[in-house]
Amino acid sequence: MKRIGIDYTSAVRQGAGIGRYTRHLIGALAELDHENRYVLFSAGRDRSDGSWPSNFTRRELPLTDRHLAIIWQRLKLPAPVEWITGRLDLFHSPDFTLPPVRRAATALTVHDLSFMRYPECSSPALWEYLMDAVPRSAARADIILADSECTRRDIVELLRIPEDRVYVIYAGVEPRFTPNLDEAAERAALSRYGLRKPFILGLGTLQPRKNFARLIRAYHLARQRHHLDHQLVIGGGPGWLYEDIYDTIHALALENEVRLIGFVDDADLPALYRAAAVFAFPSLYEGFGIPVLEAMGCGAPVVASATSSLPEVAGDAALMVDPFDIEALAEALGRLINDAALRDDLRHKGFQRAERFTWQRSARELLTIYQL
Repeated sequence: MKRIGIDYTSAVRQGAGIGRYTRHLIGALAELDHENRYVLFSAGRDRSDGSWPSNFTRRELPLTDRHLAIIWQRLKLPAPVEWITGRLDLFHSPDFTLPPVRRAATALTVHDLSFMRYPECSSPALWEYLMDAVPRSAARADIILADSECTRRDIVELLRIPEDRVYVIYAGVEPRFTPNLDEAAERAALSRYGLRKPFILGLGTLQPRKNFARLIRAYHLARQRHHLDHQLVIGGGPGWLYEDIYDTIHALALENEVRLIGFVDDADLPALYRAAAVFAFPSLYEGFGIPVLEAMGCGAPVVASATSSLPEVAGDAALMVDPFDIEALAEALGRLINDAALRDDLRHKGFQRAERFTWQRSARELLTIYQL
């Protein structure tokens, strides 16, 4: 039996992205492992209604995640995490950086190295912070976890970490992402966001790496060439350097055709995926790309970028395009909307693809690594 500490801050502080990843992975781990002892700590209070098994203990700090980043990463104060958790055999950080530890072995999840592959897509302050904190944390970690083989290769190449220290744990798809139509939930979601069918759906934080400005240009071109009457709906909260998205909408006079609906509540995601004629995910770089599999699970035909981890995740169940090629993206959108046989083929393959990725499988693989 080991005593394992986990930084649960991202699960408490972040609604999407790494927050969702951490909630579902550690939730599945709690269902699986009733032998090891776990201490989850978070900067801020966990307001979820969930309960934890008896071998899981919570520690909630009266601080924000920003305060902890200042203390541990910017000021580099040598305050070991064991002051919060008590004695540990292993400490796992699922969010890029490690705090100081006294004696515990360490595991670090590095979800992607987009800030190194595409530094122009990060704000200067964020890039400077990540370039300092992530390589330093990775160099200290005994074990590094990557979301994909693509990210694993990047970690070995860019951070110069020996291959035998880096393991891959794929993310999962929740069981609620299925094609089972709930008409009431769909009507409620469409009403909540002021949407009408048909529409093309994009999803992600508004920031350059998600490539929404090119998606908008491709959508505009597809409307002209393929006579589409679909709206383009983009769901996601504001991130950074997103002004180009609004500028592109205005330059192409698409204010009535492109809808930016803001952050989408987790509960509404299945209904929006099911209602979408096409799910478009033209990201420049992804460590994994959970939305691709969620959309597939709900029966949405997918067009995605043929870059980074996305071919690894999507397999042959999506149309893959160069995310820099606006014409290719426009043609892919037109094909998916106008070719019913292609849509049906990708839906069938998408169901099978999504079924391969479960949080239970991810938790089993994580537990195996914890027991090394």
